[in-house]
Amino acid sequence: MGGLLANFAAGAFLVMFRPFKVGDFVSAGGITGTVDELGLFATTINTPDNIKTVVGNNSIFSGSIQNFSANPYRRVELTAQLSHGVNVPEAIALLKDKISRIPNVLTDPAPDVEILEFNPSGLLLAVRPYCSNDNYWQVYFDTNKVIYESFGEAGYPIPATHTVLHNR
Repeated sequence: MGGLLANFAAGAFLVMFRPFKVGDFVSAGGITGTVDELGLFATTINTPDNIKTVVGNNSIFSGSIQNFSANPYRRVELTAQLSHGVNVPEAIALLKDKISRIPNVLTDPAPDVEILEFNPSGLLLAVRPYCSNDNYWQVYFDTNKVIYESFGEAGYPIPATHTVLHNR
């Protein structure tokens, strides 16, 4: 009985505060997907792999809620590994140009391509185009393809870990 009452109270708060609505893509109560139904006791979420999941509202309201649909656009987070010896400014300019040509990539804000870190294989670039929520996965996969094709066409070597040993 206590669980039902907690789910009911949480459902009332969800209706009152409206952190998401039917049709929004969210991560809530440990489930990520599209909200199909918002009830007083439970919320139904369809996951990306098409599994209908019913989550008690208390689980949703007592945890963090991420609403991926709330803002008009999203940033795609990818990385690109460069091998030692690659001209970094040239690689950054190449990726910025090619990524800006991907369908549905926004021009404002413009795609970011910056040095993220240094590792034994070389430099790791942060590659971050922006797109509308509806085009996220298309831009994600197209950006990966552009990174692969651009580096291949430019003749960049495949990154490999380099170890230098000094014998004394």
